[in-house]
Amino acid sequence: MMMYRLFLLLALGVSAAAHAAEPEPTSGTVSANSYSADLTQLYRESRLEDPRVLMAFSRAQAGREREREAFGALLPQVSANTSFNRTSRDDKQTREQYNNERYALSLNQHLYNKEAWERYQKFKELAKQGEFESTDAQAEATIELAQRYFVALASDDELELVMAERRATQKNLDRVNALYSRQMAMVTDVLDLKARVDALAAQEVEARNQVRLSREALSELVGRPVNERLSRIREDVELQVPTGTLESWTERALTASPALKAQRSGVSAANAALREANGAHYPSLSLGLSAQRSDVGYDNTLAPETDTYVATLGVQIPLYSGGSTSARVRALYNDQMTAEQQLEGVRRQILKETTSAYLSIQASVEKVKASRNALESAEQSSKAAEKSFSYGVANAVDVLTSVQNEYKARRDLLKSQYDFINGLLSLNRWAGGLSEASVENVNQWLAQNHEEARALERKTTE
Repeated sequence: MMMYRLFLLLALGVSAAAHAAEPEPTSGTVSANSYSADLTQLYRESRLEDPRVLMAFSRAQAGREREREAFGALLPQVSANTSFNRTSRDDKQTREQYNNERYALSLNQHLYNKEAWERYQKFKELAKQGEFESTDAQAEATIELAQRYFVALASDDELELVMAERRATQKNLDRVNALYSRQMAMVTDVLDLKARVDALAAQEVEARNQVRLSREALSELVGRPVNERLSRIREDVELQVPTGTLESWTERALTASPALKAQRSGVSAANAALREANGAHYPSLSLGLSAQRSDVGYDNTLAPETDTYVATLGVQIPLYSGGSTSARVRALYNDQMTAEQQLEGVRRQILKETTSAYLSIQASVEKVKASRNALESAEQSSKAAEKSFSYGVANAVDVLTSVQNEYKARRDLLKSQYDFINGLLSLNRWAGGLSEASVENVNQWLAQNHEEARALERKTTE
């Protein structure tokens, strides 16, 4: 525990130094900072700040100490005691005062105690369960961090796309107003574009609010305000379905999932608890050794100093305890059945979540490809509509529709990329392979410098 605290303080010091080097945000917005935060950085901060991760670690530590406590009950129990007496004795004939001393050393050792042995087995399995639950809690926290990260990134995307669409629509509105002033456009075109500009203004307000809310959700996990620019997915990344069939991934999940391992340890602990309760019906055998030096006689009288050595072999046979032992056995049998059903429930959940994540990844890869094609088509259609409008072939509604389709295609592409990454992390989580290395692998797909991080912003300002 001391080593963990030293590591925690060291890591916090490094984190604090990194934060001290960060430039102060120029305003309450999140898009103007030159410093950017990526997924790995926030992951490392959350390991030290997320209360759920720290609680899971503490529970695992407590489980290990309880296992050691139960093991200690199986080892020799040694005790020493001493006493010093001052006695004043007064009868009808004499009155005397004297001192007495007693020193004793005793050792007790279980030779056979099924109840104590099974209690140790129970806490050993509970300690394993705590370890696996801690690992699963860290994986779950990682998934939630990634989801919140990409929700925040999607909120940034939405704000920039809404602002860009509003600028494009406003530009077309200005052109139509100029044509309308020369009686070369219809009033309905002007009204349609103006209504769209007003609607986009309202969407921009909501998008800014969502940006703040999503950043607050991130701050909850890392324990500090997250005002930096978030690193975006690079444009040159090719997202592919991970190798292996669905059957191989489900088999891996049933073997390596920490959640399933925790439940298996829970079943083993319930079995040991049942055996412990049954152990109360068994006889126990113990060995006792003691040594004593004393000059205390009967009724605290002064006696010659004597040394006494005793070896005891004790047998204890339980006969009747009012039925409480049998009742405890029946209760623990039902607890065992409960643990087995919990294990089956988690097994089915892992199969479902692994299958869902795998199929989601497959669908996301296809959707990314389709969204790229749709975006290219939408961009060409938007340019063609604007050119047709300048020649008088198309009206303003056609231009408005093409602009809407273009930015919808951009949103769909970004969302499908985020869905792929979330699905990939989720698949690794249920298959027991989610670690810091997994986060770093995903982090390599994110823009690592400021110029790459501005890719979407450049596109939306063109």
